[in-house]
Amino acid sequence: MYLIVGLGNPEPEYSRTRHNMGFDVINEIAKRKEIELSRTKFNGIYGSGIIEEEKVILLKPQTYMNLSGQCIKPFMDFYKIPIENLLVVYDDMDVEVGSIKLRKKGGPRNSQWG
Repeated sequence: MYLIVGLGNPEPEYSRTRHNMGFDVINEIAKRKEIELSRTKFNGIYGSGIIEEEKVILLKPQTYMNLSGQCIKPFMDFYKIPIENLLVVYDDMDVEVGSIKLRKKGGPRNSQWG
């Protein structure tokens, strides 16, 4: 099982801004893979489905971005999701619009560009 988390802020003024790109990505994946984001748990909105023959939970924490761990950690514990099966999508102001930065671990020294 994989947990894909899109970071953003739940307030309406952040809607459709670069800051909420993580939420937008989760919404787009849900739309394309027909996963309904209609459940709530641990202060997050989520849905589950199958992508590439793997069970996946799509999650949008309803906390401020810097408090998103308060939502993500309980999901990981409850569903027994290992850290290597966690993917977090968020905006990075240091990355050019239209580019994607992939990182296996924290810190820019471990970054891979694609």
